[in-house]
Amino acid sequence: MGLIHSDSQDISLLLESLSFYKFIVDSLPLAIIAVDPELRITWFNPEAEKITGFPAEEAVGRKCRDILRGNLCDIEECPLKKGVATRRPLLGIQTAIRKKDGKLIPVRVNCAALFSGKGELMGAVEAFIDISRLKAHEREKANLVSMLAHDMKSSITGIHGLGLRLLRTGAGEDREKREHYLEVMTKEASNLEKLIEDFIEYSHLETGRLKLNFSAVSLDKELLEIFDTYRIKASEKGIRLDVHIEDTIAMIWADADRLRRVFSNLLDNALKYTEEGGTVTISATTQEKDAVIRITDTGSGIGPEDLPYIFDPFHRGQTVGKREGYGLGLATVRAIVEGHKGHVEVSSELGKGSTFIIFLPREGPHEEKSTSSA
Repeated sequence: MGLIHSDSQDISLLLESLSFYKFIVDSLPLAIIAVDPELRITWFNPEAEKITGFPAEEAVGRKCRDILRGNLCDIEECPLKKGVATRRPLLGIQTAIRKKDGKLIPVRVNCAALFSGKGELMGAVEAFIDISRLKAHEREKANLVSMLAHDMKSSITGIHGLGLRLLRTGAGEDREKREHYLEVMTKEASNLEKLIEDFIEYSHLETGRLKLNFSAVSLDKELLEIFDTYRIKASEKGIRLDVHIEDTIAMIWADADRLRRVFSNLLDNALKYTEEGGTVTISATTQEKDAVIRITDTGSGIGPEDLPYIFDPFHRGQTVGKREGYGLGLATVRAIVEGHKGHVEVSSELGKGSTFIIFLPREGPHEEKSTSSA
């Protein structure tokens, strides 16, 4: 009886162990399929169902090529076929598979042969992720870098052309025309400066380092100054700009120049997406550990499909339309705020506007008066 009990206990432990491993594999945010040596599917986890559109009961038992229908499925470069043949892991292969509905999905694949404890080939396992968003991001990045270079060239060409005209005509051009040329040149130079700033900020974001110079900062003073600067811009667009600052707003330890960049980027966005007659509000309060700044607008809002990605470099939401910009402003905002050991949140609804909330620690890194942060 003791032997039977021991065997029963061992089987129970084995089943519990297998159930636990199944739970882990099924919970991974990674599509995982296993095949036998003939490349028939023996395992198909929930993420594989989600990416391919095939339920596991329909996939298991069928040849993997009939389910994945990938670009490499019918050639010797098929990752599973190659993994079984070479018995070596294959990592980071980029290819595409076709969903059940026919849509082509780019994926990144890792694959390895499976062996028994005795070294016998049992098949192979393949793990893959959908990289559609990554590919779209790469295309958008390439397009926007091209746009950035084009816009920089346009500004330089304009400045150069008007400068040559002034040099050639000299005093022969009337004063009104000369002043007009100088106004246009100044505007183009300002645009060019903004483009270069965006490019420099992006290079800092790419390397993961932003140089921050900390000092004691009067937050209410900074906000009131930015309010005065943007009140004219808002008025010109027919937008009401309000400010509400708590009387007891705290001094904070921060990089004042970088914070102004944060507030400017958020206000630029708010004014860009708010129509005439709308309102933009700046408010600031203090909590136990943080100073909290809110910038709220009554603009077009952000769709739920864009909201998780708005702080990604080069992301431009579907509501952007033909408005100017390169998708770097909000990425810069997050990098600077996180460099201050704070965080930024956003809530938004299409057609009703957005609220960006910045949390900045009241007690900053005093010992790091000059630091590099991501």
